[in-house]
Amino acid sequence: MRRALAKFTAPQHVVHADEEQEHAVRLGGTPIAQLKSRQPAMVCGTLRAVTLRPRAGVPALVAELYDGSGSISVIWLGRRHIAGVEPGRRIRVQGVVCEASGTATIYNPRYELVPGTGS
Repeated sequence: MRRALAKFTAPQHVVHADEEQEHAVRLGGTPIAQLKSRQPAMVCGTLRAVTLRPRAGVPALVAELYDGSGSISVIWLGRRHIAGVEPGRRIRVQGVVCEASGTATIYNPRYELVPGTGS
């Protein structure tokens, strides 16, 4: 009852973050807030941004993945485009977490596009 009441009184972004986190955990993801550097992880969430940012002359597709507990950078080196990897898309990635420029990052992860809401 308290939880249901909290959904009606909480700001919209908090409700959205809670729902996003619940969905990510239901799909088998580890909350981004709990990730540790140099450890393998599976993360599920929604892509907030996808950009092409070449690194040292090599194309790199960079995505920001949000799961309600935080964000992580996902980088595919050598890729300019990946079909289905676009902002707003829900995705599950698997790889080793590292820290690049103070941001949690996964390079060249395995990925799987997952259905939007799937409640």
